[in-house]
Amino acid sequence: MSDPAFEYAPIGLVELENRIIRRCNLQFARTFGGNESDYRNLPLLHLYPSVADWERIGARSLQVMRDTGYYTDERVMRRRNGDLFWCRARGRSLTPDDPFRHGIWSFSDISEERPLVELTKREREVAILSCRGLSAKEIGVELGLSYRTIEAYRARLLEKFGARKLPELVAKLSGTPL
Repeated sequence: MSDPAFEYAPIGLVELENRIIRRCNLQFARTFGGNESDYRNLPLLHLYPSVADWERIGARSLQVMRDTGYYTDERVMRRRNGDLFWCRARGRSLTPDDPFRHGIWSFSDISEERPLVELTKREREVAILSCRGLSAKEIGVELGLSYRTIEAYRARLLEKFGARKLPELVAKLSGTPL
């Protein structure tokens, strides 16, 4: 039986079971590319930039959903053609005792609001640790690099994000999984 409210919602919707797409609506298929049938029984992993991102975001969202039953963030996702884009994801578990067993999620393309900035793996690590409030010396210890090397990475990040100072960079990065 078709559900027009789900099917024609103006936001991308998916029904997930254990992080596998059971059904999606038209807007979800438009956002990620292809047809609704292309996503049926597809592991959500295929829409993440990497397995590491899938694991990291999954672990964080599972913990939050265990506490609240709900999760939201902004993250980089991958379209069917391989293009990366910024996406706002929101999910609600229908099985609070086992949050990933069954849930409804929405996905919105926010790439016009937040252009994608290409970062190297090391730049991403430095950005994440900077957002956590670590000093250049603390980041250097954690990554096994000198604090001067960390300052060089931060300088590149400032340039890439068009920020003048570290607090401005952190403000641009904060609240966004990298």
